[in-house]
Amino acid sequence: MEKAAKPRGRLCTLCNEKRAALKRPKTLEQICRECFYAVFEDEIHRVIVDNQLFKPGERIAIGASGGKDSTVLAYVMSELNRRHKYGLDLFLLSVDEGITGYRDDSLETVKRNELQYGLPLKVVSYSELYGWTMDEIVKLIGLKNNCTFCGVFRRQALDRGSALLKVDKLVTGHNADDIAETVLLNILRGDIARLSRCASIITGEDGPIPRCKPFKYTYEKEIVMYAYFKKLDYFSTECIYSPNAYRGFAREFIKDLERIRPRAILDIIKSGEDFRISTSTKMPEQGNCERCGYISSQKWCKACVLLEGLNRGLPKLGIGRSRDLDNKRNTNMKQANGTQNLQSKQCGSLDF
Repeated sequence: MEKAAKPRGRLCTLCNEKRAALKRPKTLEQICRECFYAVFEDEIHRVIVDNQLFKPGERIAIGASGGKDSTVLAYVMSELNRRHKYGLDLFLLSVDEGITGYRDDSLETVKRNELQYGLPLKVVSYSELYGWTMDEIVKLIGLKNNCTFCGVFRRQALDRGSALLKVDKLVTGHNADDIAETVLLNILRGDIARLSRCASIITGEDGPIPRCKPFKYTYEKEIVMYAYFKKLDYFSTECIYSPNAYRGFAREFIKDLERIRPRAILDIIKSGEDFRISTSTKMPEQGNCERCGYISSQKWCKACVLLEGLNRGLPKLGIGRSRDLDNKRNTNMKQANGTQNLQSKQCGSLDF
């Protein structure tokens, strides 16, 4: 009697039928592709349902950069919306920062995603909103502080694009690694205001457009694996202007922790969720920018301060901690050369 052939490799620990194709970074389980797709998508569905991220009939913008996170987010949101009948109207929203050889190429990927997933696309640009591209900003300020400009402008650009689309919420592809990095960065910076909300799955509820993070507990490695096995079309080049970004050091630290103990990422997020700010701590009071109307804890929002510096030829004006624009500074600004140009390039060109 012939002996039964032994299966090649280990069997999937979930279905115990098919050969394992990968080891999950989060749980270290060895599972097959089909089981991986199922648990990956189901975990995101459970996060959406348990946190009541959406309501039927809502218009949702998906922040789309063309990278792995946003591409997988667009694909999974589209699939879950259809499969579980969320009843959402989905849109792709992209920001063109004006980075030649990087953003122009990644936007081509987003345009292909628009056709592949059947989702309408809206693109807003720094050039249209602020009168500056990142190429022009970097030429003026150099590579040291350019990420400050890009981060502030991009956040506001997403809100302005969302306003144009008249959506109810904006979803972003921030994953578990990103949120753990942010918790650490805010601790290192001593930024109590951001530390109190950086681990929240919904932010900006007091602003123009709430933001949701369906990938809050999803590991970056698993997003990469999902995109690879599903053969999704995404852009993988890193931004040419951010090789020395401060966040990169926190990212390397997180990766080192993950290699020692995979659950460290979720533990850091849990710590961020459990932080409690003392009632005696004075928190910044949220108001609105006197110039553009955007939400701000200062008289002028950060984007307006940065834009003021650019238009006056003083790009370092808004670098560092936010400073109150008192009456004396406003008086000096009105007297400065280039005020006429500043007024023609206001960042608050859209109503909220």
